[in-house]
Amino acid sequence: MNQATYLEFLTEVKSRILHSRYQAARLVNREMLLLYFAIGRRLSQKVAAENWGAKVIEQISADLQKELPGLRGFSYRNLMNMIQFSKEYAGLSFLPSPTQGTENQLPPILQLTTAELDITSDIFFSIGFTQHLMLIHRCKAPKERLFYMHEAVQHQWTVEMLDHQIAARLYEKQGALPNNFSRTLPEQLRDNALLAFKDEYLLDFIHIDPEDERVLEQHIVQHIRNFILTMGRGFAFIGNQHRVLADGEAFFIDLLFYNRLLQCLVAVDLKRGKFKPEHLGKLNFYLNVLNDTLRLPHENPSVGIILCREKNDTIVEYAIQGTENPMGVSTYRISTEMPERLRDVLPDEDQMKRLLD
Repeated sequence: MNQATYLEFLTEVKSRILHSRYQAARLVNREMLLLYFAIGRRLSQKVAAENWGAKVIEQISADLQKELPGLRGFSYRNLMNMIQFSKEYAGLSFLPSPTQGTENQLPPILQLTTAELDITSDIFFSIGFTQHLMLIHRCKAPKERLFYMHEAVQHQWTVEMLDHQIAARLYEKQGALPNNFSRTLPEQLRDNALLAFKDEYLLDFIHIDPEDERVLEQHIVQHIRNFILTMGRGFAFIGNQHRVLADGEAFFIDLLFYNRLLQCLVAVDLKRGKFKPEHLGKLNFYLNVLNDTLRLPHENPSVGIILCREKNDTIVEYAIQGTENPMGVSTYRISTEMPERLRDVLPDEDQMKRLLD
């Protein structure tokens, strides 16, 4: 048996299996969304025509459970979510209208008529019902909702990842950080660099306000997977307190990453307090050393990010003028509230009392 031929065949079969599973999951999700939309619309019509209240919908949920033991996804709360889902997307052209059946062929383009936006049906049907509900509840602007739909599909975000990115205000913060990329990076990299870095990062895995940079760094390293997800696409962690040498003297970079999309090293300098102009001097020094000693011939210039607690954008703009290395200044925010994804899991006050009694 030729080992190379065998491995090639095995890879081909594996690829076909994974592709088939993905296609099957997409078809199941599409049918589920169409079902939920149709049920939500019929319930909405009945509520309006028959003046049904909450008790009737609770009874429907209970009767469905009796008729179909083990049925999941049709609780009172989820039936109400279906009503909201059907109302929210009632104007979409590829979803069945009140005069159509769900068996109709769907047009390839979905018109968000109220926002004059186009979105493919593939995008709409590629995210789950829970993700759709999250976007409905938390993204009222159609452009913002459309942005997160695209990002969730492109990066295959889970519900938790979508929750985090919305809480981190990715739509508002992506590409908004003060920087000098237009002067210091090759033209073909500028747009990607702006998309790669944010004006603010939500470190919701840190639940206390660290007293200094080293403690902040330790928290980040302990939760490095979460931090990389927060950073965005293409980041690989190289190390913390990364040692570089300049004429035999050692210096240490707080956090060092490599970005595969930009093909460059990324040095992150942590600051517990407010940004000061002198912070850029040290970061600029680090980038010079990285470019001379660690950067490979095919790689792009190293990028530096100051990650601080607060900043004044005007001060940053003045400080960054004339610097030769690509740099930006971002802030971080620590979540002091319970993550939203846990609120429905933990018991409320009344349930807690009953448990304690």
